[in-house]
Amino acid sequence: MDLTMWQYQFRIIMLGDSTVGKSSLLKRYTDGQFLESINETVGVDFYVHFLEVEPGVRVKLQFWDTAGQERFRSVTRSYYRNSVGGLLVFDMTNRNSFDNIKEWHTEVCARVQPYTVLFILVGHKSDREADGERMVSRLEAEKLAGQLGVPYVETSAKTGKNAKEAFELLTRQVYQGLLSGEVKLQEGWDGVKCAAPQALQLRRVSLAQSGKAPKKNCCR
Repeated sequence: MDLTMWQYQFRIIMLGDSTVGKSSLLKRYTDGQFLESINETVGVDFYVHFLEVEPGVRVKLQFWDTAGQERFRSVTRSYYRNSVGGLLVFDMTNRNSFDNIKEWHTEVCARVQPYTVLFILVGHKSDREADGERMVSRLEAEKLAGQLGVPYVETSAKTGKNAKEAFELLTRQVYQGLLSGEVKLQEGWDGVKCAAPQALQLRRVSLAQSGKAPKKNCCR
């Protein structure tokens, strides 16, 4: 893949409490590495990755890895508005991090209007379930995901379980939202950039004429 060429750029933000493993999960996806010890994020870190969402359609993913500590909230909040996708990450061995997910979701939704941001819920550190450390059941997490209207995925940066799948699920969700019109290109908003807006419009027309236009969903 020619990394100098892309049709779309999506800005994705990592959300969740401190120590849930946002940075480790992102490192696993972008670099294929797991580090037993990783520096705590201060403010916001940036990562870039490329994904071909369908033949010939390349997306540049710009990830914003936000600090979970309250003292950095004033910094991280400034990045919400220009995000089109968000991973709501909690630690399956930490009940408080799960209980705080609604707060993260509500805070972002309140600040992105009038733009659209799509989410997935991620239960992280699934490798520790075998040790009996799990504090949040799959049923509870799926119930919350249903309430928020978002997909749910369980991941492990250590084993690599579903790390790729989680990020690619969200990316394709944003792409389908773009095709369906749920996600709109808007002046002054950097959540999505399109190298050829006319080509996007032609793609939408083609899908509509073929009867294959993606359905809008309720994930926000």
